[in-house]
Amino acid sequence: MPHGVIAHAPDGKFDLKALVQKARDWKGLVGLDLAKDASCLQPFVFEEGLWDWPAGYAKLKAPKGRSKPYEVVVVDYGIKRNILRALTSVGVRATVVPATTSAEDILARKPDGVMLSNGPGDPAATGLYAVPEIKKLVASGVPLFGICLGHQMLALALGAQTTKMDQGHHGANHPVKDLTTGKVEIVSMNHGFTVDRDSLPAAVTETHVSLFDGTNAGIQMTDKPVFSVQHHPEASPGPTDSLYLFERFADLMEKA
Repeated sequence: MPHGVIAHAPDGKFDLKALVQKARDWKGLVGLDLAKDASCLQPFVFEEGLWDWPAGYAKLKAPKGRSKPYEVVVVDYGIKRNILRALTSVGVRATVVPATTSAEDILARKPDGVMLSNGPGDPAATGLYAVPEIKKLVASGVPLFGICLGHQMLALALGAQTTKMDQGHHGANHPVKDLTTGKVEIVSMNHGFTVDRDSLPAAVTETHVSLFDGTNAGIQMTDKPVFSVQHHPEASPGPTDSLYLFERFADLMEKA
């Protein structure tokens, strides 16, 4: 696949030779930990919900039957704001923490659940510091939900493997089948790595599959409230086909 460079010069003068060389010198995503650059620098609380016409962004409310919202810690590997809005819309008060936050610090906040966010780069590279902490979170028994990079690193923490795809999945018209319900949803994807389903351990089952090429698009543990998906359920290409995943996360927290 050819590489390219996007450049801007206010005066319209470009060093084309240098730009071409920069494109040629790029080695690809393998081995790159980009999550640290995309992550927040300090914790913050998010309480803005999804857009509700004509009122605007919804305000945080406690779910039915509860006196207060669920408290969720979101590990930020490059979180998309609409993921946080979708969480808030199922009754979640989200505390977002940097990618390098330890499991001990996360659990000290006594969350009802933990989310592993999306983000850029090679999951194995970011996983050098993230996977040991994810293993501790899984062992704690707290409900856990991973998206995209968070899905890939959760798989690594559970003993599976990830591989680099030739071209990856990018765009907003990807059909994915939820094997737990048999339903097909139209989703948004943006990833260059995939979880190798043949490497999934016995305690992990495949829940979603891409109908484009058959690659893995979701997993869950059989003995713990832990699950993840490769696609972006907040991106609304369906437009609401995948929002049930946030309800599924809320159900796990309610049962816990």
